[in-house]
Amino acid sequence: MGCFVLGAAGYAVYAADPAGRVRAVVENAAEIGLAAGLAVQEVVVEGRQNTPADLIRAAIGAELGDPMLAFSPEEARARLETIAWVEAAHVERRLPGTILVKLTERTPFAIWQHQGRFSIIDREGLVVETETLDAFGPLPLVVGAGADKHAAGLYDLLLAHRSILARTQALVRVGERRWNLRLHNGADVLLPEGQEAPALNRLSELQARNALLDRPLASVDMRLPDRLVVRQQPGTVEPPAARRNARNTRG
Repeated sequence: MGCFVLGAAGYAVYAADPAGRVRAVVENAAEIGLAAGLAVQEVVVEGRQNTPADLIRAAIGAELGDPMLAFSPEEARARLETIAWVEAAHVERRLPGTILVKLTERTPFAIWQHQGRFSIIDREGLVVETETLDAFGPLPLVVGAGADKHAAGLYDLLLAHRSILARTQALVRVGERRWNLRLHNGADVLLPEGQEAPALNRLSELQARNALLDRPLASVDMRLPDRLVVRQQPGTVEPPAARRNARNTRG
């Protein structure tokens, strides 16, 4: 009778604390595994290029000699995917003693300038780096609120117009709704909202025919559907023929 009472009491404790029961089982299994030689012997990380190694180590959360069976691959994966550089992670235990981590990192796409700060962003606009901006080679410069989320679409359009892209210094988001192209010569090309593709087609034709973007211009306003408004830089005078070719171009 006494044994039955003790057993019932023990069951009542387990039922009241299921989390503690699971924790006890895991701890016991880890201790048994460690006694059997199942300890962390190496941690292999594949796919790392830009993710800081110290952040990876902290996210994995396992040291050499720790019990293998106490390590949770799923929890480590979740922690790894909170790191800005990490797009996706795969973590697995390979008994008797190896932890394998495979990372898919985000690709640096552009430098985003906003409110006086510069950051490296990926194509989706996620900030992945704010310090070593010069470590990734030449990247497009995108400027302004909303430029981080929307620049990839405009940049893809510019890839089809290399003569324009080569002369473009920055993609500037205006009012979080449309774009200006800031050229290396200081001129601004004002693109129409939602009509960037046809505007760039037209601008590319004008560049091929009249070398429009190589002139000393202050701005090229393409926001009106039936005309092109060109403003000269102060103090510059173009030959009459050049002015006739560029002024209020229609179609």
